[in-house]
Amino acid sequence: MSNMTNWKKSIVAGSLLLALTASGCTVKQTEEGKMPEVNVSTTPGNMPKVDVDPATVEIKTETKEVEVPDVDVSTETKEVAVPDVDVKMPDENNATEGN
Repeated sequence: MSNMTNWKKSIVAGSLLLALTASGCTVKQTEEGKMPEVNVSTTPGNMPKVDVDPATVEIKTETKEVEVPDVDVSTETKEVAVPDVDVKMPDENNATEGN
């Protein structure tokens, strides 16, 4: 199996897990909502009461044998231009004299 195929399977599995988590609960409206009366003086509205039964999610670990790349990285020292920033704060005496 190629690494790209494993990568695609990981994306699909992650998407399915996200979809299950996002849609894995049951919501039942137990009371109707009520909009406020629109007069010069209004009465407060009423939010509906709901019961939520969330999905149960179990997360476990298991040991699997997978192919991973074996990469040897070496470094070398090179001279490169890097930014050098100097910040000079204004003198407090000059800042208060301007007011």
